[in-house]
Amino acid sequence: MSSTQPARGTRDFLPADIRRREYVIGVVRDVYQRYGFEPIETPAFENIATLMGKYGEEGNKLIFKILRRGEHESTGVADLALRYDLTVPLARVVAEYQSTLPKFFKRFQIQPVWRADRPARGRFREFYQCDIDAMGSTSPVVEADLLAAVSEVLTRLGFTDFRIRLNHRQVLTAMLDVAGVPPDRHGDALVALDKLDKIGVDGVQGEFAARGIDPAAASRSLDFLAAVTPDLLPDAVLDRLDAFVAGHDAGTAAVRQLREIVLLASGTPAAAHVRVDPSLARGLSYYTGAIMEVAVADLAGSLGGGGRYDNLIGMFLGRDVPACGFSLGLERIIVVMTERGMFPATVSGGNADVMVTFLDDACRRDALALAGELRTVGMRVDIYPDASRKLEKPLKYASSRQVPVLAIVGPDELARGEVTLRHLVTREQVSVARAEVVRTAERQVAETRKDAE
Repeated sequence: MSSTQPARGTRDFLPADIRRREYVIGVVRDVYQRYGFEPIETPAFENIATLMGKYGEEGNKLIFKILRRGEHESTGVADLALRYDLTVPLARVVAEYQSTLPKFFKRFQIQPVWRADRPARGRFREFYQCDIDAMGSTSPVVEADLLAAVSEVLTRLGFTDFRIRLNHRQVLTAMLDVAGVPPDRHGDALVALDKLDKIGVDGVQGEFAARGIDPAAASRSLDFLAAVTPDLLPDAVLDRLDAFVAGHDAGTAAVRQLREIVLLASGTPAAAHVRVDPSLARGLSYYTGAIMEVAVADLAGSLGGGGRYDNLIGMFLGRDVPACGFSLGLERIIVVMTERGMFPATVSGGNADVMVTFLDDACRRDALALAGELRTVGMRVDIYPDASRKLEKPLKYASSRQVPVLAIVGPDELARGEVTLRHLVTREQVSVARAEVVRTAERQVAETRKDAE
């Protein structure tokens, strides 16, 4: 017998899971649209040449490849691959439709991506990303706007303890240069530094050694990072960075850019959450400037991240287009919100406001008509399909669905021109004139929602 479990690193989504996901996506979409971002979608798979070489050594290993089909399948050659992220497909889209898109283009995209990663808590092989990107400007206003939008999303979802770590790729380059790491080892050093929050200083020191980086150079960079604690305010960290990379022109310019971003963000919802973190590396190789990542307590990994990638679109277009983006990991957000009990009761509860039941088959037509009337005013209405005089089964079913109101249609009630409404939370039961049923049910449901808030 075949296993009924989904493939490792993937999940089945039951009704409660879908409601939580749609709630988060609704908040994300609303905020992104209010910040002027427009929606796009791209195919689930891309030509393999589109994806390979865009994510660095580690990323290339995690791309799900699709073998050529039909008579070519036996060759074991892949010509397609599942989407690894939403940024590279976006770069392809911008290059393909450059003549029809505005010069300054802001887009959001909420779709699943796939990575052949090792599954862990909050880490899956199939997961949704919620991306925003702005193309066509090098202004630090873009970074500040992204930081503000992401901060507003997380605040509206109920997060209060998040930090947005901010760094710059040229700051990292300058730091490694000053520490004595040769340029041809920078890529290896960044891959190791990207794991600092997961494996600690000793682990990174070991990674440096394994990659042939001089221990003295590794110590100089790690000693500096160890002295920059997470509680330091951005200006204090930037002052220390300025001193450390003094004399390195590109590094000094990058620190200046970070100061501009921090200053601009200080007047936005991101003000209380941005922290400059020189250890932030982000492994993707296409970043060229500022990089960002969201951290919350008790989560190994981040809720999302992004950065500036001014050269990526040029790989498809033949000329560089400045771009910057941020991606929120929907699954990790949902995992943390579920564990912390952050979802409103209306999301965690059932998907019906009223359940209509009938006492014998002669009442079926009237029960369906009542359900239809309740739906016309925007209420979510379920109907119990079997007649039940004792109400035990419909009551149990309504309770399992967390439906607050049960509308009972019976022959005696119909003869009197009434319907019985039972409030399953307060256990209050009243007979209501047929003409007043919709209004009374609306009031009961509204009171239940208010109590749940």
